[in-house]
Amino acid sequence: MKFLTSYLIAVILTFGLVPGMCGAYENTSPDNQKQPEKKEPPRRALPGPFQSPPFPSAEFQGYPLVGVPPDDTVYPLMEAIYTTPCGEAIKKSRVKAYGWANASGNLSNCKDSNTPDSYWIVPNKFVLDQIVFRVERQVDSVQVDHLDIGFRSTILYGIDYRYMTSGGWTSAQLLKHNKLYGYDFTEQYIDIYTPWVAQGMILRIGRWIACPDIETQFAPDNYMGTHSILFTFDTYTQTGVMATIMLNKYWTVQGAIHAGTDMAPWYKGAVATGMLGVRWVSHSNKDSIYLVLNSINSAKFRRFHMYGQKLGHDNFNYLVGTWQHKFNDDIHTKTEGYVMWQRDAVVGGTPSAGPVKSFGGGGGIGPNIPGVTWTFGVVNYTMFKTSDKDFITVRNEYWRDVDGERSGFPGTYSSHAIGWSHNFNEIVQIRPEIGYYRNWSNKAFDNGKRRGMVLAGFDVTVRF
Repeated sequence: MKFLTSYLIAVILTFGLVPGMCGAYENTSPDNQKQPEKKEPPRRALPGPFQSPPFPSAEFQGYPLVGVPPDDTVYPLMEAIYTTPCGEAIKKSRVKAYGWANASGNLSNCKDSNTPDSYWIVPNKFVLDQIVFRVERQVDSVQVDHLDIGFRSTILYGIDYRYMTSGGWTSAQLLKHNKLYGYDFTEQYIDIYTPWVAQGMILRIGRWIACPDIETQFAPDNYMGTHSILFTFDTYTQTGVMATIMLNKYWTVQGAIHAGTDMAPWYKGAVATGMLGVRWVSHSNKDSIYLVLNSINSAKFRRFHMYGQKLGHDNFNYLVGTWQHKFNDDIHTKTEGYVMWQRDAVVGGTPSAGPVKSFGGGGGIGPNIPGVTWTFGVVNYTMFKTSDKDFITVRNEYWRDVDGERSGFPGTYSSHAIGWSHNFNEIVQIRPEIGYYRNWSNKAFDNGKRRGMVLAGFDVTVRF
């Protein structure tokens, strides 16, 4: 605890966020101070359409959002830090440290691997999916009278690192050694909020989570423990500079220059890549469309030598969009689709030079695919709130990998899954689910031994 407190103080002083050092300790426990009634913080954006909890977010898709107040949730680690002599100074700075641990267990008809689906890739096992530690300061984009500076530093460990891996960001663990467990510096960015551009602009510099998807990389932010196949082969992170501009309550536009899909600027395969996005929310606040051309460049597979052999990296371009609709406070639906293309790629996409493992990956670069190859699909999530702590999710998808460039196995895929999310409180959540996944053209699951996979399991998330 002393180390974490010292670290937060150093961050506060570095950013100049608090004018003075720590003062005398003041006991602010409930026994000594009457707790004020919690009020809804002011905002310039439309009200959040969903109740969170139980849902993981109260907002329509969009990232980052301008005009939305900083999150005021306090988890156990920060509660403890706030009781220290420097607690009041840290609270005023809005710097927070928190995280979570997420573990899962599954039953599958596969023997060696649940791929090409993602995350729960080791069949019939209990695993540590991710343990995450984060330090951040969210910008206050509700106020309109001064610049504000924020940041986020997120570090992850677990088997999920495989899907966060970006070339140049500790990527040798996967791309050279094909390790099951590893770590990743998944988010490392600075935000600069400027209120005088339109109705506010957030300039993000560093490495961020790719914006458009219903699903995301971090366990607490998802509706289910598993992921769709469509999301599995999407972009995970980008490194560069991105501007998000709020035109009014209903329209937001975005633009970025980054180093390519899941590549750092210093990586051999890096290539200057553009990104454009637009977000619309209806006047009724019941519908939203988020459309992003997430990668704009030559779309040519990047080829180079590394680790003593011929390797390369995916460089697909793609257009992705999500339509969201709220039926009422208890039911809402989200539908996402994309089309991606790449020139002169290889079967299986970005190769790992590591050894072939039973759970998947390794073995070096795949066979060439001359010309343009296409991948496209659509996924729908529909959620039903059953109580203030529970909701049910139904997920259905169609996905086609024409030449096997993304998954390694060409064909038409579908998946159908249902899950239940129960929040015991703000700290602990459990999510059981069951699903059926199939390639209707070829044997793709369990390392090419099965056309279809039945996958049942659960995950548990504990926040700190």
